[in-house]
Amino acid sequence: MSEIKTQATDADVAAFLEAATPQRRRDDGLALAEIFREVTGAEPVMWGPSMVGYGSYRYVSPSDPKRQGQWPKTAFSPRKAQLSLYGLKDLPDGAELLPELGKYTEGAGCVYVKKLDDIDLGVLRRLIAIAWGRGDDPLP
Repeated sequence: MSEIKTQATDADVAAFLEAATPQRRRDDGLALAEIFREVTGAEPVMWGPSMVGYGSYRYVSPSDPKRQGQWPKTAFSPRKAQLSLYGLKDLPDGAELLPELGKYTEGAGCVYVKKLDDIDLGVLRRLIAIAWGRGDDPLP
């Protein structure tokens, strides 16, 4: 069985967010941490060196059932070029709501946002709530 390489760590989330650059990314990262905490009611955990995650579930890859492990229900990373948001489009309700978010682009497993001012924070909160409610089931 092949385990997912990105795992939860004991790294300090606050220190990671305070070290984000440039300043705009740091400010947006701190704002995202507050939004995710409000919606999920959970404290954040670092996943790998750069993902701030909330909750977890047992992941089984649809393309390779031998690849499985724990993964955050929802997460974000304040990367230098843009914000990466995870788990928002994995479930059908999230995928359906995503076009209402605002200005974003999509990667294979995440949504990229240049700055929080570009998106509707109410829609973001709804997307986080959908991702948070996924339970412990593998992705469809």
